[in-house]
Amino acid sequence: MLAEMGRAAVHELAARLGMDPREAATRLITLSGSGLPLLVGVECDPNGIRKALANSVAWGNYGGPAQGQAVRGTPSGPYPPAPGTVRGTPSGAYRQGPPSGPFPAQPQPVPEPMSTWGPPQSAGWARGDQAAAPKPRTGKIGSTLETEGLEGARFTIQLVEVVDPADFLFTAAGYKLAGGERAVVVHTELSNTGPVPFNALPDMYLVLMTNTGETVTKAPVSLSSRPPHKIGVQPGETAGGHTVYVLPENTAITSIRWSARPETDLNTLVWTVDD
Repeated sequence: MLAEMGRAAVHELAARLGMDPREAATRLITLSGSGLPLLVGVECDPNGIRKALANSVAWGNYGGPAQGQAVRGTPSGPYPPAPGTVRGTPSGAYRQGPPSGPFPAQPQPVPEPMSTWGPPQSAGWARGDQAAAPKPRTGKIGSTLETEGLEGARFTIQLVEVVDPADFLFTAAGYKLAGGERAVVVHTELSNTGPVPFNALPDMYLVLMTNTGETVTKAPVSLSSRPPHKIGVQPGETAGGHTVYVLPENTAITSIRWSARPETDLNTLVWTVDD
C-alpha cells in the first residue's frame, strides 16, 4: 500500500489498512530500521508545541520492548508483546489524557482522624486507640501498590513490566548509546481511586535502584513505540506510560522505587526485581 501511495500520513495509511495508527507507526519504524528505503517523519504546529512545552513541567520519556531483551511483566493496552521471559498479569487498556499544565502548590496532606469506636462487640470497640494496620508498600513486578500523593490524592500504581535491555527501541528512535551503556524501559499504570485529582507526572521520581546502591533517574528521551506518562489523572481514571533509563551495561537493577518527592517518605513504593 505504501509503495503505491509513495507518501502518506501514518493515520491515513492505517485507516486504509484497517489498523491501529500506533501499530502502523511501529511497523513502519521497524521496517525503516531494518534497512528499507523508508523514512518515517512527523509534522507539527511549532507554536502549539512551544505552548505545550511551556506548560509542561517535564516532557518526554517513552519506551517499549526490544529484540532480544528480557521482559518482566505483561504489557497492557494495544501494544505488541516482545520476545523474552514474561512475568506478571495483564492490567487492561488505559486512557492517555493530555498534559494538564504545571504542578500546583502541593501542601502536606491532612491525616484522617482516627476512628475512636468500632462496631459494638468488636475489637475496634474495645481498642479504638489502635490505628489500622499499615498497607504494604513493597511488591514485585506485576504488583499493584496503594499510596497517597502530596495533595491527598489516593491512587494505586502497578509496575506492569520491565524491559531490559531495550537497546533496539532506543536506537530505532534515532538515539545512540555510548560504549558500555544499555537502555531499560519500565511500564507503570496509575489508577486514581480517590476523589482528589492527581496533578503530577506519575513517573517524575520513578528511579532504578542498582546493586551498587546508586539510583538511576529517567532519561529525557522520546522513543517511538511506547507512549510516555502525561501529567494529571482524574478521579476514577487509569493512565499508563513508559519510562526510559540509560545506565552502564553491566550494572544490575535490584529494585524500582516510586516517590511523590525527590526524597523517600512513608508513601514511597518499592518493587524488587528478580535476577
